[in-house]
Amino acid sequence: MAWAADPVRVGVMDQQLVIEKSKAGKRALEELKAYSTTRQKIINSDDQELKELEQAIQDGKLSETAKQDKQNQFQSKLEAYQRRLADFNREIQQKQREMVTEYAKKVQDAAQAVAQKEGYIAVIDRGNEALIKIVIYHQPGLDVTEQVVKEFDRQNK
Repeated sequence: MAWAADPVRVGVMDQQLVIEKSKAGKRALEELKAYSTTRQKIINSDDQELKELEQAIQDGKLSETAKQDKQNQFQSKLEAYQRRLADFNREIQQKQREMVTEYAKKVQDAAQAVAQKEGYIAVIDRGNEALIKIVIYHQPGLDVTEQVVKEFDRQNK
């Protein structure tokens, strides 16, 4: 019971903000964006090819046999396009999950270091409006996000 007289110190942070503001987090987000962009360029190229085939099919100058060949080619390319799109979406989601898992652990390590250094018994992620708001209210002085960002950058150069 002697410890009950000691002040209880709890900090709050925004885990998403730590990733967005830290150097390592920014690099990871840029890599994910670049990965998505290269995939999107391939999809856009396939999309353009499909549009061109569709226009060729509608060309009135084609013989019935040539038109049927183009329709078969279009159907085949459309199926390949749809498979590729689904594969790319799965790949991107997998990369996002891997990044979240990796960086959640790194943010946790940085938050733990700040908590131990500053004497906090807990650091709570306040969440955000898009997912779930975990902390409804906190005094601004309890926010340790900036300290966690600095510690995160120190640990993840």
